[in-house]
Amino acid sequence: MAPLQCNPNGQACKIQEPEQTPAYPSASSNYTFPRSRLKHSMTDSSKTPLLLVACGSFSPITYLHLRMFEMAADYAKYNTNFEVIGGYLSPVSDAYRKAGLASAEHRVAMTRIATDQSSRWLDVDPWEAIQKEYQPTAIVLDHFEHEINVVQRGIATGDGERKAVKIVLLAGADLIQTMSTPGVWSQEDLNHILGQYGVFIVERTGTDIDDALAALTQWRQNIWVIQQLIQNDVSSTKIRLFLKREMSVRYLVPAPVISYIEEHGLYEDDASSSIHEKDKESKGKIAAEASKSG
Repeated sequence: MAPLQCNPNGQACKIQEPEQTPAYPSASSNYTFPRSRLKHSMTDSSKTPLLLVACGSFSPITYLHLRMFEMAADYAKYNTNFEVIGGYLSPVSDAYRKAGLASAEHRVAMTRIATDQSSRWLDVDPWEAIQKEYQPTAIVLDHFEHEINVVQRGIATGDGERKAVKIVLLAGADLIQTMSTPGVWSQEDLNHILGQYGVFIVERTGTDIDDALAALTQWRQNIWVIQQLIQNDVSSTKIRLFLKREMSVRYLVPAPVISYIEEHGLYEDDASSSIHEKDKESKGKIAAEASKSG
């Protein structure tokens, strides 16, 4: 099906035939893109519809991961001409092979528990998690572009028209630091992510974001920086350390997620609950994605 494409002033969209078949891998036959929590139509058709996508390990998911979406939604509402129509967490697959990475099955389950019981608009897309090979962030964003703007043909405006949805990556400030570091990301990926899509960045304590932004000036119009009015520097790495030391993580991680971790004995022993780093030839591909959150 042909994708929607809007004219520069963000008015009604038209159908444009795709130049080529999407390059990302297909999902398994039992995969269905989750759409139940997406807005069906825009509240204000004069705005640009926005979809927030957070890619990461989520091992485990924390309250900060969830808060990032709320901060981004507030920022979009009060500082931009965007209207948020949905938000997705996309857990990385087991092929990422990061230390402390619980299996994709567990991480998808934990993110679903967290969103199901705490949000009406956030959802979890397991597409990335079920892939046998590691998928770069650019390809994951292409997947959302295809599902939202090609398959779904954007979103209804309420006046009989449809608009293409802007897909934006949501991440912490450490992502921008890696993107501004020479040799970490390829120029092709930077152009793809920052040029075609864009990114909402949530500031983190101890991160010098100004220097990072200075190195990315050519994409600055597609980078939105969100200040944390209430500082929170919790991370999945710190949560795993607390759990390993048998310290409490209550009020840092959603209670149902803590129950799931305890029930399945996750993070008690790195050797038994994480994916081992063993395929060394995949390091080059993974290095370019050093920014996966968590």
